[in-house]
Amino acid sequence: MEPQFFSFFLLMFFTIYLVAYFVVFRSWSPKIRPEASSCLISIFHGTPAVVLATYALLSNKSRGFSSPNTPLENLVLDFSIAYFATDLLHYLVFFPGDVLFIAHHLATLFVFLTCRCLVSHGAYALLSLLILAEVTSACQNAWTLACARSHDSEFAGKVYHILSPPFYAFYSVVRGVLGPMFVYEMCVFYMSGAADPVIPKWVWISWLIVVASAISVSILWVSNLWIQLFRERRGLFYKKVT
Repeated sequence: MEPQFFSFFLLMFFTIYLVAYFVVFRSWSPKIRPEASSCLISIFHGTPAVVLATYALLSNKSRGFSSPNTPLENLVLDFSIAYFATDLLHYLVFFPGDVLFIAHHLATLFVFLTCRCLVSHGAYALLSLLILAEVTSACQNAWTLACARSHDSEFAGKVYHILSPPFYAFYSVVRGVLGPMFVYEMCVFYMSGAADPVIPKWVWISWLIVVASAISVSILWVSNLWIQLFRERRGLFYKKVT
């Protein structure tokens, strides 16, 4: 890990969070200010991470599941490690009981750190998954912010109701179809033993466990959202006809 880049990214995300909490969302309810501030740093991470990761992978002509990390790929890993470290601190301070998200962030940091600092190979796999994970980030953060204010803002409520179906559909395709397909390719490659000389078996097994678990939780989460949406729309339909 390049200390100067990681330190800069960590300071950047921490500063954005503080500005969001004390300036941007200062008039919001104390109950939702932390979540809104977390959304803002996620916005500054998600789409830039997709762009940077895509550029880094396309720039690596020898990219593959066991290829050595390039300096640019390592830079993207530093960027994401700094973000997840900042957001993990957010959960530890404001939501220490949110075990699921804390475990998710710790597991993600473990995967990124082992790739970045321990084996220095396999960034292609993890950055590809990062792209799939963060390509829905902008839409998800807009939806989250609208949901947070939907009870006290008519405009936010309208945005939430309009945005929900396309966001759920987009998220379902990425996490429920594209994600599992890519993880299957990872499984086939790593289980063949082709990566064992550069990525120890316990490392790639732990990666697959973390990734598969994260995708499973994502699918369960969006499935519950679909169920809730259908119940809400069905309730509105019954109210209209009666």
